[in-house]
Amino acid sequence: MATAHGTESIRPVLEIEGLTHSLGTRELFTDLSLTLRAGESVAVTGPSGSGKSTLLSCVLGLIKPAAGSVKVTGTDIVGLRPGRLAIVRAEAIGMVFQFGELLPELSPLDNVMLAAMLARSRRDGARDRAQKLLDDLGVPQAATSEELSGGERQRTAVARALINEPALLLADEPTGALDTETRDRTAELLFDLPRRYACGLLVVTHDPGIAARADRTLRLDAGTLKPVSSGAAV
Repeated sequence: MATAHGTESIRPVLEIEGLTHSLGTRELFTDLSLTLRAGESVAVTGPSGSGKSTLLSCVLGLIKPAAGSVKVTGTDIVGLRPGRLAIVRAEAIGMVFQFGELLPELSPLDNVMLAAMLARSRRDGARDRAQKLLDDLGVPQAATSEELSGGERQRTAVARALINEPALLLADEPTGALDTETRDRTAELLFDLPRRYACGLLVVTHDPGIAARADRTLRLDAGTLKPVSSGAAV
């Protein structure tokens, strides 16, 4: 997919500069940089063990790199105190995991509302926002999330990630646990989110078909991110 038009003039929601991080004696990132803007999607591919999930952990503030900055909506989260970091995460970042990570005993609505309740500044109108997102994403009503299909659970996870209107949406192998038909429908929904909700989307995936849907595809290899041209193997 071609790069989104006019993104150069749109505010960055994620700016990574000079990121360096090692795992034991192995250097995962070497002066790694990435800029992602609102309304844009970027897919990161690479071999197993290259550091794709670790990169997301750095963006979430779960891992502190040895060097470099990670700015989310202009705030460098590297070195933030835990309380301030938790606020930035809750207000600016949404996360979609491979297996949804829903609480099975809760309804889809309660799963989505819970994320809003944990972000104290977003509690007002949480039920209405949650229900609208679920309706928009085509999630049926159910007493528990266990009653949903795999695709419906993943769409619920997307709604939960969007409930606090994040500027940055992260997805770690979001279609890896789905069958082919459900994977394609979920991917179509996921890559439409930047346009619909004016957020930036960063997806980590090993699936070249999923990566090809992004505005830009980057390959993480030997510690750096390199552009992948259209039609090239990822």
